[in-house]
Amino acid sequence: MGHSHSHNHSHSHSDFKGRNLLISIALNIVITAAQVIGGLLSGSLALLSDALHNFSDVISLVVSYIASKLSRQKASIHRTFGYKRAEILAAFINASTLVIVAVLLIIEAVKRFKNPEEIESTLVIWLSLIAIIGNGASVLLLKKDANSNLNMRSAYLHLLTDMMASVAVLIGGLLMKYYQLFWVDSVLTFLIALYLIWVGYDLLKKSTKILMLFTPEQINVKELVRVVNQLPEVSKLHHVHVWCLNDDELHLEAHLDLKENITITEFDKVLHDIESLLHDTFEINHVTIQPEFNKADSKDVIVQD
Repeated sequence: MGHSHSHNHSHSHSDFKGRNLLISIALNIVITAAQVIGGLLSGSLALLSDALHNFSDVISLVVSYIASKLSRQKASIHRTFGYKRAEILAAFINASTLVIVAVLLIIEAVKRFKNPEEIESTLVIWLSLIAIIGNGASVLLLKKDANSNLNMRSAYLHLLTDMMASVAVLIGGLLMKYYQLFWVDSVLTFLIALYLIWVGYDLLKKSTKILMLFTPEQINVKELVRVVNQLPEVSKLHHVHVWCLNDDELHLEAHLDLKENITITEFDKVLHDIESLLHDTFEINHVTIQPEFNKADSKDVIVQD
């Protein structure tokens, strides 16, 4: 059996990522406390809903921080992959909380819309401005890592949607202050919740696909098999499995039916060619191949073991 993998780790980058998460956690704790107090004093449901979302941000950021730390733990006999899936699990949890929070907000928004209450809009305006600044700073801290890491993206989306929610709350506060449109508070809460469901569902879908070992969307298995089968020594690649372990590792496991009964040394050369081909063409960086010659088994590309 042939096996190869190539991993690149940067501890300094991970430390930088962890520091940014800690700063974001501290900022959001302050914002949440201020919004809860302000929401209770002003009577603003939008402000309290923003505070609830901020509180979910704190939880999601803590989960992301722990997952980021765990993902760096070394593999062991009992954990042969280490905690490499911790960040994907964190993304799944964070996406779930986004959707749950959104549903709770919709329920409260409908109740308040039926019975609108007068709100102390000046306090709402000032607190939403503070939240915009704090969340904006957190968004900038996490933006770079959000492009390449699903865990960081889940934390980033929590903060980005909360910043947008704070902008909506600010607009609502201004409309209430100058036009006494108190029903706007409920409408904005409802719109914030719908947006949370939209971004949460997308993240939930992506993290679920990885956890379920689904074939990555960018991989065309039929094309992959066709490319490998073009190698002169190869009869057929079959029993193919392709999955993401995490954001960085793309795995392939398969059986390889060979045209001739070659030596192990000769197979090593074939394996090297396959690894290079899969890495360059499909960005697969972890390959496990079971070589076969005249073995009486199914040669289907996809086989349910």
